[in-house]
Amino acid sequence: MPLTFHWFLPTNGDSRHVVGGGHGTPATASGRDRPPTVAYLSQIARAAEEVGFAGALTPTGAWCEDAWLTTAMVAQHTERLKFLVAFRPGLISPTLAAQMAATFQRQTGGRLLLNVVTGGEDKEQRAFGDFLDKDGRYRRTGEFLHVVRGLWEGRTVDLLGEHIRVEDAALARVPGPVPEVYFGGSSPIAGEIAARHSDVYLTWGEPPSQVAEKIARIRSLAEAQGRTLRFGIRLHVITRDTAEQAWAEADRLLDGFDPDTVASVQAGLARSESEGQQRMLALHGGRRDRLEIHPNLWAGIGLVRGGAGTALVGSHDEVAERIKEYHALGIDEFILSGYPHLEEAYWFGEGVLPRLAVQGLWRHPGGKETASAAPAPFVPVAS
Repeated sequence: MPLTFHWFLPTNGDSRHVVGGGHGTPATASGRDRPPTVAYLSQIARAAEEVGFAGALTPTGAWCEDAWLTTAMVAQHTERLKFLVAFRPGLISPTLAAQMAATFQRQTGGRLLLNVVTGGEDKEQRAFGDFLDKDGRYRRTGEFLHVVRGLWEGRTVDLLGEHIRVEDAALARVPGPVPEVYFGGSSPIAGEIAARHSDVYLTWGEPPSQVAEKIARIRSLAEAQGRTLRFGIRLHVITRDTAEQAWAEADRLLDGFDPDTVASVQAGLARSESEGQQRMLALHGGRRDRLEIHPNLWAGIGLVRGGAGTALVGSHDEVAERIKEYHALGIDEFILSGYPHLEEAYWFGEGVLPRLAVQGLWRHPGGKETASAAPAPFVPVAS
């Protein structure tokens, strides 16, 4: 099947430098360089739509703007782009979430995807009034998705669960189409819930050998449930006409990391309860050297940013080859980002996507003809 690419809406601010934050750490000062206004985010969304991204992920958490409200506003300034809205199921009722999703689908012409984020940090969850521990949150997520999926199927749902209770829950109008559910998590219980309820399992950008192991584990759990999942990966990207230009940009970003900020962010992330976050930290160990952990896979972003902390770095051809390497493992969807998000959307869309199109691995979701992978040579005309 053709590859699917999604971009990212930086609702914590954007910059020509890396905007840190997430997983219990605040957004860094660079997030104020380009505030996440609807006008600017819509500009990014339109660029992503134009060059061929299928959707855009909008994050969730105390460190960024609300994902539901932001995407509802930005959607009005786009035509085709889908929105992968991240949300935390413990903070609203499943019936209300199912209703909100159905409304979003009708008002946008079916452009909603859902990224279920169970929440990995107790401190942040408690700030929202959620006092369950991590395993309890995952069990509640399973109950939540059981109710939501039943409602989307048009059924009346009753549930007296460990954490969720609903009676005679029903929707007046079901969504069409039903939004696909994207789900991530590296812990054993996260895998169980993903296998039972998700359509697409997401992993952060680890080296291919680690990604292969995770895919095999989740695929086996899904098969035991009689289900088949698709797989996606979340990465940053720095792609240029030459490898030298790409690595020069990575070095520029790294030079902008204030040592005190790195130390503060790393200390905060070290307290994270997220197994995925700990796996990200292990890739670089807080050090600035040996950040290329696999050919063209750079762990530098994770020095100042929680969550996804690795980037594909290289020439357009090299980045395309790394994408093919992950695809060979079973990855069909790529959720990408880069600083600043407006410019980097064009670098990837005009540099890498045409190369994948030529090889039959991707086609523009809007049916638009893509430019050739390399410009035609200049031929002077005789006067």
